[in-house]
Amino acid sequence: MKRIGFLSFGHWTPSAHSQARSASDVLLQSIDLAVAAEEIGVDGAYFRVHHFARQLASPFPLLAAAGAKTSRIELGTGVIDMRYENPLYMAEDAGAADLIAGGRLQLGISRGSPEQVIDGYRYFGFDPGPDNDHAEMAREHARAFLEVIQGKGFAEPNPRPMFPNPPGLLPIEPHSPGLRERIWWGAGTRKTAVWTAEQGLNLMSSTLLTEDTGVPFHQLQAEQIQMFRDAWAAAGHEREPRVSVSRSIFPLVTDMDRAYFGHDTRSQDQVGHIDGGLARFGKSYVGEPDQLIKDLAEDEAIAAADTLLLTIPNQLGVDYNAQVLESILTHVAPGLGWR
Repeated sequence: MKRIGFLSFGHWTPSAHSQARSASDVLLQSIDLAVAAEEIGVDGAYFRVHHFARQLASPFPLLAAAGAKTSRIELGTGVIDMRYENPLYMAEDAGAADLIAGGRLQLGISRGSPEQVIDGYRYFGFDPGPDNDHAEMAREHARAFLEVIQGKGFAEPNPRPMFPNPPGLLPIEPHSPGLRERIWWGAGTRKTAVWTAEQGLNLMSSTLLTEDTGVPFHQLQAEQIQMFRDAWAAAGHEREPRVSVSRSIFPLVTDMDRAYFGHDTRSQDQVGHIDGGLARFGKSYVGEPDQLIKDLAEDEAIAAADTLLLTIPNQLGVDYNAQVLESILTHVAPGLGWR
């Protein structure tokens, strides 16, 4: 068995060809898709977070709303850019959303990806200092967030408060027990995967790695996953970690599928430059279900992960994306032992 979720970047554009033409459209449709995905047996609804873009940017209202309208499906992010986050305010939002969802949040956090604007986190009031080490700033924000969501008191109470306080130092409220074990780090390299394990965080790996050794993407990612698991064992953590990978998978079942994606059946890995270094992008999987089963069976990273996130073209609308997800569950997953 493998957990299967969808990952939406939440694009919207005022185009006649888009089903999501406004921020309102994409937010409401994201909730509707989470509901539809739960009904057909999908295990997770995950959302990307991008600032200064016509995409989803503020995840907690969305997660809370989806949590209130669903009962089983996991709700997560992939990923929240910690350079932009006030850790304590985020802890309050995350605790509230997790309680509304009944403890179903699976929050992916990380340093984030290349931005729409230069040093966008500065506009949010965060300065990484004279060395401009924004990656370390993201990790500092993450460390503070991970500390306070454990529910321990740290703030000195007012001796004359407006309302009575419990004894001792005060924690961030609301506190949602167990949330700390449901935090993931989006790792783009093998080195970061090792760091992720050392912190006791679940591993979230995508179709982009910011390094390249010349081997196929899925093999490099499988190596990253193994290094994570080895580091987890060495750290002596008591619980079993979770690992997710994301893929673009489109079974050609209907004429509409073929019209949208039939041209992409020969997709291959790509190598490019991001932030001044080499990066390897994973290919899309497009084809008839029988061929997809053969191709996906050779993907070593999917085999090594317990969770598969399916990237979706959200601008094609709720109904079409629900149909794609159902096609994967019906025509592909059983043949690979995922269901």
